[in-house]
Order: sequence, then structure tokens, then C-alpha cells
Amino acid sequence: MTGKLSNPRVLRRFIILMGVATIVMFSVWAVIKAVKDDVPGDYEVRQGDIFLQDKLFEKAVERFNTALLKQPDHRGALGGKAAALISLERYQEAEDLLTYTIRYLTRTLEKDDPTGKGALSAAYANRGIIKDRQARYEEALKDYIQSINIDSDIADGPSWVEHLLYHNKKPSSVLARAEYIYKQLKLPEADRLLRVPEEDATQRMYKP
Repeated sequence: MTGKLSNPRVLRRFIILMGVATIVMFSVWAVIKAVKDDVPGDYEVRQGDIFLQDKLFEKAVERFNTALLKQPDHRGALGGKAAALISLERYQEAEDLLTYTIRYLTRTLEKDDPTGKGALSAAYANRGIIKDRQARYEEALKDYIQSINIDSDIADGPSWVEHLLYHNKKPSSVLARAEYIYKQLKLPEADRLLRVPEEDATQRMYKP
């Protein structure tokens, strides 16, 4: 074997084969690790997120439901399904689901769990959006304030990725909307302007 490897052509072929074998083995290891580390339902949640971005909300609900069958109380599935239901204007279903999510996360959330914290904040924000759309402004304001108190980062609004996806001006943030409602509720009822369709259309659901 040593003699054969002294031939430059054989040595070159051997090095190439070893390089290819290394790449293949690394790829196989990466796939196995990803499958092993994947939480049941994660794959379906990723599919649901894609459907959400594509505005295929019924398909998104179906994917999130499948995720919840595989992993009950999957945070991503709960939040994603609620966002899809809001987009479908199935507000009562969405509100019930968000109320359940809030209770579940409040009961189980650990102090050092930023992902759970973000999910809880998003649940309050999205429930506030439902109440806001139904002219339940005092209730909406309470949920917005809860969202901000839990995770102030969400007050900045959706991320730059979502800006690219939606191709519009910066969506209304939780903080901006909460401040607006608060100021309007301080005015005499006849002077209040709580519904501005052009502005309201820019508000998006939140999903951590």
C-alpha cells in the first residue's frame, strides 16, 4: 500500500476519496444529530410557519394541530395556531387558545427561560390585538401592558425579517398602540379616535 501511495496519481485519488468520505460522514452525522435533537412537533411547526408567511392560514392551522398531537402544549404550535386563527378572523377560537397558552406558560415558565418568556409576551400581545379589533379597548390595553412588562423587546414590533416578508412600512408596535389607546381613553368619549383603519392594517401578530 505504501508503494502504491508513492505514485502521485494514486495518492491524489486517495486524498480525494478520503475528502469525499469525510464530507459524507459529516453530513450523515449532522442529519442524525438534527433528528435526534428535534423535539416532536418541531418539523410540523416549521411547516406551519412557512404556511403563515405564505398566507395559507388553513394549511398552517392543520400543521400546528399535527404538531400539537405529537407534542401537546408545544409553544411554537400554540402561538402559530393562534396567529393563523386571528388571520382567519376566528377570533373566539384564537382568544380561547391564547388564554389557555397564557395560563399554561404562567404555570410552567422557569425564570431562566427567555424563549418561554417571549412566547408568553407574544400571547398577551396577540390576545390584545383580538380585543383591540373588537373595540374592547380597556381589555386590550391591559394585555398590551402585560406583554410589555414581560418582555419589553417585543414592544419594538416585528423583526426586520418580517418587514421583508410583508413589504410594507414598519408595523404598529405593542408599545405604540398601548400608548395611543391610553391617551385616547383619557379623552371625553365623544373626542376619542380609537379606530384608524389605515394604521390598524399595519399591525401584525407576534410569534417568537
